[in-house]
Amino acid sequence: MHGLVQGVFFRDSCRREAQAAGVGGWVRNRPDGTVEALFEGPEDDVERMLDWVRHGPAYARVERVDVVEEPPSGHTGFVVTR
Repeated sequence: MHGLVQGVFFRDSCRREAQAAGVGGWVRNRPDGTVEALFEGPEDDVERMLDWVRHGPAYARVERVDVVEEPPSGHTGFVVTR
């Protein structure tokens, strides 16, 4: 995710949304100021998360979301990584 996405509780909010949606994976800040995430689960639930990250939490200003589809890797829980 690009834009104002660090320092606005994006990762923790994303974790809570993913857990509520039953989606596995992770979210992390990147050194370039973006946020990167991996979502894994049923297609409808992953789409729900993609819709959410396009807006993010209240103080975020998401300018762009780049999506890359990958084969599932078995993530069942959702964590914030560093």
